[in-house]
Amino acid sequence: MLYEVDDKFKDECGVFGIFMNHPDQETDAARTTFYGLYALQHRGQESAGIAVSDGHEIRLHKGMGLVSDVVHPENIEHLPGYIAMGHVRYSTINDSGLVNAQPLVFHYLKGMIALANNGNLTNSVELSKRLATYGSVFQTTADTELIAGLLARYSQDAMEDALAKCMIDLKGAFALIIMTEDRLIGVRDPMGIRPLCLGKLNNDYVLASESAALDTIGAKLIRDVEPGEIVVIDSEGLHSLHIMPAPRRAHCIFEYIYFARPDSTLDGINVTLARRALGRELARECSFDADLVISVPDSGTEASLGYAEESGLPFQQGLMKNRYVGRTFIRPTQQMRELGVRLKLNAIKEIVAGQRIIMIDDSIVRGTTSKKIVGMLREAGAKELHMLVASPPTRFPCYYGIDTSRREDLIANIMSQEEICKHIGADSLRYISIEGMFRALGSDGSDYCAACFSGEYPVGLESIEAK
Repeated sequence: MLYEVDDKFKDECGVFGIFMNHPDQETDAARTTFYGLYALQHRGQESAGIAVSDGHEIRLHKGMGLVSDVVHPENIEHLPGYIAMGHVRYSTINDSGLVNAQPLVFHYLKGMIALANNGNLTNSVELSKRLATYGSVFQTTADTELIAGLLARYSQDAMEDALAKCMIDLKGAFALIIMTEDRLIGVRDPMGIRPLCLGKLNNDYVLASESAALDTIGAKLIRDVEPGEIVVIDSEGLHSLHIMPAPRRAHCIFEYIYFARPDSTLDGINVTLARRALGRELARECSFDADLVISVPDSGTEASLGYAEESGLPFQQGLMKNRYVGRTFIRPTQQMRELGVRLKLNAIKEIVAGQRIIMIDDSIVRGTTSKKIVGMLREAGAKELHMLVASPPTRFPCYYGIDTSRREDLIANIMSQEEICKHIGADSLRYISIEGMFRALGSDGSDYCAACFSGEYPVGLESIEAK
């Protein structure tokens, strides 16, 4: 078994799709999707795939690894068509493997269909039992196959009506892209937990998990797909259906804290500005007599800059990140575990030695990496080390498409704040409050899912608890 150095939550996937009315080359859709997935690589590094339709047939190429490892120029040449969709995935160790890599492509009553999803169904046990009763068999453990099974079950209806029925059946979080031989469809769950946006490249429509993917291919962000909305793109243009409006929105707040790229705008809020605002609020709530502010790069950097702006303390780059490492897996010997952190981060002694330091990170999950970073800074000569966190204590798992630890593995669930501080070796430890987090985003909290902090889940967990 391998040990993963990175001590962060993992978003399970990213999706991308494009409908090109008049591509200059027959492989333009596949090539554009490759670049879109490249921009979403941070959302999943375990597998990648692209499916393309030429109006008559859907072709698929997928594999394990990064986008650049899976999709090569010769693969693109074998993916002609004017509609394309793609997926990058991170999974838990229990359902890792090529069989679960997406998109998934199926034959059904009305032809071929491809699906890719970002999210997690909380009633998957119930749905799988129900479909099995009808005679369905399953080749994967992915929720996406359950959605395909429901669509096949309702295949006597038009696609839009079948999707509307599926929306009634599905519980949980999903940002889904579906492709038939002649249509591209985007679907977002009724509370909008997982992100999905709509863009335009010249006269072509694009769907993506984040607006940064649109920027990468030169597309313009039109708007976010609304919670509970079905967007259908075909040769006649864009059609929208609003299904099952939810009593509230519940956008995943961790997208702004950690998951999304800083240059993305999600549901009208730029991620960089959100993180800066979190840092400023953190400075208002937690002030220290210190010499400088540093960050745990890269996800803590914007909050650190916001803190420095508000506090008037100088920001310095006290930790250098090796950006060529990626997700590092090493064998679980103690010596190699220690080396693993140093492969990614190194203290700059000339900056931190003799200084009273405020170090800001976006979150603490298990505390293992925080402890090693604090030790590294101590070795580099830091005089004092105050650790601040730009999110509240993470005490609860997520069931909506994020790979989180079991609750008993979350350090804030098993230790007090004082105990965590002692465990990681800092002089002090402070978190932003839940109220301050919402205040920084200009919200009262009613339009966000913050269940990982509060334990208040917006969608029922009956099926999860039954597992």
